[in-house]
Amino acid sequence: MAADTHCPYCALQCAMTLTATDASAPASTTDATSPPVAVAGRDFPTNRGGLCKKGWTSAELLASPSRLTAPLVRGADGALNETTWDAALGLVADRLRGIRSEHGADAVGVFGGGGLTNEKAYLLGKFARLALGTSRIDYNGRYCMSSAAAAGNRAFGIDRGLPFPLTDLDDADTILLLGTNVAETMPPFIGHLAGAQEAGGLVVVDPRRTATARLTDDGRGLHVQPAPGTDLVLLLGVAHVVIAERLVDEAYVSARTTGLARLRRGVAQWWPERVQSATGVPAATVRAIARRLAASDRAYILTGRGVEQHVDGTDTATAAINLALLLGLPGRPGSGYGTLTGQGNGQGGREHGQKCDQLPGYRKITDPVARAHVARVWGVDASAIPGPGVPAIELLGSLGRPGGVRALLVHGSNLVVSSPNVADVRRGIERLDLLVVCDFVLSETAALADVVLPVLQWAEEEGTMTNLEGRVIRRRRALAPPAGARDELWILHELARRLGSTARFDTDPEAVFEELRLASEGGIADYSGIDYALLDSGAEAFWPYPRGGDGTPRLFAERFHHDDGLARLVAVAPRTGARPAPSPDELTLVTGRLLEHYQSGAQTRRVAELLDAQPEARAALHPATAARLGIADDEPVEVGNERGTVRCRARLTTDIRTDTVFLPFHYGEEQAANLLTSDAVDPISSMPEFKANLVRVTRLVEAGAAS
Repeated sequence: MAADTHCPYCALQCAMTLTATDASAPASTTDATSPPVAVAGRDFPTNRGGLCKKGWTSAELLASPSRLTAPLVRGADGALNETTWDAALGLVADRLRGIRSEHGADAVGVFGGGGLTNEKAYLLGKFARLALGTSRIDYNGRYCMSSAAAAGNRAFGIDRGLPFPLTDLDDADTILLLGTNVAETMPPFIGHLAGAQEAGGLVVVDPRRTATARLTDDGRGLHVQPAPGTDLVLLLGVAHVVIAERLVDEAYVSARTTGLARLRRGVAQWWPERVQSATGVPAATVRAIARRLAASDRAYILTGRGVEQHVDGTDTATAAINLALLLGLPGRPGSGYGTLTGQGNGQGGREHGQKCDQLPGYRKITDPVARAHVARVWGVDASAIPGPGVPAIELLGSLGRPGGVRALLVHGSNLVVSSPNVADVRRGIERLDLLVVCDFVLSETAALADVVLPVLQWAEEEGTMTNLEGRVIRRRRALAPPAGARDELWILHELARRLGSTARFDTDPEAVFEELRLASEGGIADYSGIDYALLDSGAEAFWPYPRGGDGTPRLFAERFHHDDGLARLVAVAPRTGARPAPSPDELTLVTGRLLEHYQSGAQTRRVAELLDAQPEARAALHPATAARLGIADDEPVEVGNERGTVRCRARLTTDIRTDTVFLPFHYGEEQAANLLTSDAVDPISSMPEFKANLVRVTRLVEAGAAS
């Protein structure tokens, strides 16, 4: 048996073929060294047959001895013990009924994930609002794409990560990459940078000299290394040069945008020499970036989490969009602006109801017309749909508090590794009356649960995903799951039934997708013209794809999605006091990914080859900084601030600034980088401040103190 499907990891969604092996018995009976399917790369526009280390080893987890194959319930002894599905679901339903009766529907919260299929994300939103009656639903995409989404909606009236196919980058002669390390986070992506490299036009902005930054070596481009948290100032400076040197595409700006006069006033004060003093980037480099972009016939500006995961992330992404609009890039053939979605279904996961303020089709939950449309599809009165909830950080901050969430259902997220200020999140979880986690391994969050429900893995399920281009693709089942695991669609159906909901909760993915099509019809993210037959035919399907129409691989060719068809140039500026200045003994902490691991590491740390390559977190320090602190390479160190402490080993490298320390965020317990990150949020997107937190690094005297 063979199945054409896609990688379970990042939003590149590389195509692969899975072929059953001799070890394709149910996963609970297989040897961990013998995966039940063989992985082969498959030709597809994003990966062209290539896979990264994570993709090639993705089948290993299917046979992992860590696999959960029976529901777990915490007993009186404090341990998690196996039980039956009937007993586990009965317990959950009874506890939920009691909590809702005593504290109200909003005392129940739901936390979703950007790795769920479109079908599961859609049904989870419907379940929260109809079966539970709660407004308290949000998801981990709030940590990933919320600032970019807010900026895109504000400027363009629509949020689709890449508004063009990834292959359009192949012909670029200039690509400005801001805050993304694609060479490690999605390695097949770098094949699309070759044209810009050959033209000497790859510009990478990152405070670290990452693998992506090194792609600019040997005359292939330029690495720009600003101080952490100063990307907004850098972009304002580049826009200043574009305006001051009359490099603006005047015809485009006049015909297709509004807001130039205010923007012009806003960037006037950010001349290159002032930008240099704030960012450390030479004034000549600021001018060179502007001139290179303006002189290019085929230029792209792409942003990632490094510039977006800040308390001013929406404004920073907006500044990048402003620059692109001044140069006339969005919608121009061969040029454009985009943001790189991170999680596998980070795009689709935010379109169909997991976000606290959205209904399917990227509809606003406060819009009476949107509510009426979705209510008709769901067969309920619009008044039955709760209003907007609260974003992730506010939801988690309310755990166990008076008037807050008393019971939390978690799907596809590892909160006590991936959330900011994670010690506070853990304390909130301890205050809960009920924590239910759906997962296929005992993640750090599942280990704290009252009930753990074992679910299917990617190769065992059918469904759809939406990749970073807005391309809807098929996930296909390649093997049978272990007998004790269940599809989340089935779990939601069974819980809804036990809770007395009369709404329809299908268990067949295709039936759920058919309902999703209807619910999204006429919305911004319109999937109504897409069905499984279309996807199975191999046709490309980029949303919006209205019924009876065609897909939209390239947005903005003629108009933007505001009512007047114009893009908004939005004047932005650094906020005084947005983040404290470091003291002489403090460094700025930057967090990020490693090639071998993904997200919280709950999956990749269980794959022997990946864990052996990167078994622990290491704090990257510049040798000069380490010498000042009396730290040698590979010595145990403590990285700490008022929120917590991380204990790990030092890795000395000249690839980082002297004022900066880097920690990967894939590890748990005392190596969780998010013990140190702030839960202060962007006022527009509610994105937490992940990328610029102040810490002190000290040498640990006892060598045995580091894990």
